[in-house]
Amino acid sequence: MNGTVALSAADLQQVTPATGIFTLIALLIALPLAGAAILLLGGRRTNRWGPYLGVLTVTGSAVLAIVMLVKLMSLPTGSRSIGQNLYQWVFAGSFKVNFAFQLDQLSIVFVLLITIVGTLIHIYSLGYMAHDVDRRKFFGYLNLFVAAMLILVLAGNYLLLYVGWEGVGLASYLLIGFWQYKPAAAAAAKKAFVINRVGDVGLSLAIMVMFVTFGTVNYSDVFGSASHASQGTLTAIGLLLLLAACGKSAQFPLQSWLLDAMEGPTPVSALIHAATMVTAGVYLIVRSNAIFDRAPWAAGMVIAIGIITMFMGAIIGSAKDDIKKSLAGSTMSQIGYMITAAGLGPIGYVFAIFHLLTHGVFKAGLFLGAGSVMHGMKDNVNMRMYGALRKVMVVTFITFGACYLSIIGIPPFSGFWSKDDIIHAAFERGTLIGVAGVLVAGITGFYMTRMVAMTFFGKARWEDDAHPHESPKVMTIPLVILGVGAVVLGMALLFWGNIKTWLEPVTGLTEAPTVIPDWAIMTISLACVLVGAAIAFVMYARRSVPTTAPRGSWLTRAAREELYGNEVNNTLVVRPSYYASRVLNWFDARAIDGFVNGLGGFTGAAGTRLRRMQTGFARSYALSMVGGAVLVILALVLVRL
Repeated sequence: MNGTVALSAADLQQVTPATGIFTLIALLIALPLAGAAILLLGGRRTNRWGPYLGVLTVTGSAVLAIVMLVKLMSLPTGSRSIGQNLYQWVFAGSFKVNFAFQLDQLSIVFVLLITIVGTLIHIYSLGYMAHDVDRRKFFGYLNLFVAAMLILVLAGNYLLLYVGWEGVGLASYLLIGFWQYKPAAAAAAKKAFVINRVGDVGLSLAIMVMFVTFGTVNYSDVFGSASHASQGTLTAIGLLLLLAACGKSAQFPLQSWLLDAMEGPTPVSALIHAATMVTAGVYLIVRSNAIFDRAPWAAGMVIAIGIITMFMGAIIGSAKDDIKKSLAGSTMSQIGYMITAAGLGPIGYVFAIFHLLTHGVFKAGLFLGAGSVMHGMKDNVNMRMYGALRKVMVVTFITFGACYLSIIGIPPFSGFWSKDDIIHAAFERGTLIGVAGVLVAGITGFYMTRMVAMTFFGKARWEDDAHPHESPKVMTIPLVILGVGAVVLGMALLFWGNIKTWLEPVTGLTEAPTVIPDWAIMTISLACVLVGAAIAFVMYARRSVPTTAPRGSWLTRAAREELYGNEVNNTLVVRPSYYASRVLNWFDARAIDGFVNGLGGFTGAAGTRLRRMQTGFARSYALSMVGGAVLVILALVLVRL
């Protein structure tokens, strides 16, 4: 807004000690963490009331977060960064790290998204998991997921952020593989865990480089000292942070775990895609804006990764017949928008978070709506076996429709405001980046309309034993709330909450003129969306949809195979790792164990032969002593000669 270069959080506001309501920052995390501990350690005694405890703990955190937001809004802009130091956590010489939390304009919006959307997903799960024998454990894992994500976004330093980062990875593994008796679910959980470890190496190395360069890992100290580090060092840190973000946010080339993660229960998909795991990478980049602002090459790589993933996710979503996997491709694409915006620097950070918030609401509504459809269709995920469900699932159809109009960017729905801002910012940075955003918007209109048409319109293609019906109120009430959010949240954040002014002290914000007027960009973007939507509606609502997928073009076949991402990962990562492990196993067995076992064998053999000298006869020992004396005398004589 002010036309100046964005300053870091350390330059714009100082962290002030927690007082009053802010002394309860740790309680935001403690509530769901305590719920997870009780549910997972309490055993079957908690089966009856455990799920309700899981809902109450997250609801308590949501209420507390709202109270803190109101209090934070009443403070002067420069005093809105609140720190709570619990104790000195790590101390080694001059290196000290506190177990400390930081609540500011950026972290509070994440806390609200995590807890409010998390609460709605917990409530929805009461109905969705009602007949699961392990639902108490399921709610314990959900609580753990929320607690880990809250640690991640509330951490006051990178080391504590890493704890939350790994906690999110653990919780996702447990939830994706919750139905571990299904081979596909167990394999998907392991895949997500392993691929995320690749990204986690990037974060751990970035923290090590920060320690070597700055002697600290505290946000304020790192950001305040960033201007004194070399550009090469900052570029290295930025690229390592980007690698970490690619893992958690399922961005190219670490995206292949996301679609397989749909093997978990649908509420898990909603939580991962809307409020927790995939948003972590966007948070990491935006939180580290002081580093990326001074490392333009790393920021350029962020843009490139975002654009590639935008297109990949949209193309995959256009070909998948599994409703959840099509939505997973959509998430890849939408997170790609956010990553691209974050790479734009001060002209894009705010809009990355703005879209993250609106996406968190409408994508949660879409996934929970998909779960409602599955609930009424005996867990069938194949959209080719749906059709005409708008007549029997009215609430699901209306709420899903609101979220659909939001994600494709139809005004005045929420997604229009946030995605349009990203496209505008992209054109400010470069015409090609803006064109990429517009084209992906058109593809979004296509694949989302395809999904709605195949599910709710056309002729019924249900199996004979299917009896679709509306979900119970415990599932539809969260859908209604999210549907309303998909309509009004964008306008509320932009015009009432003024998200740009709110985040500017943390992220900075600049604007640059574009060659193309704003109204022209908006018109072109909306026209592309409508063209894509019209093509999909004609193809899938006005024409009959075969229950068996046709062979399709080469691009369709590639998209069904997720653009061969799994094959690329197998070729570049899995197989080399497999062969490397075989070589290392051989080296360990033959070289390491061979040396150790050989040394032991030599010692044993030598002992066996020396043992034969112990005859027990005095004459033998006397002869040995005489022989030894003779040898000593001969040695002395030779030395004197």
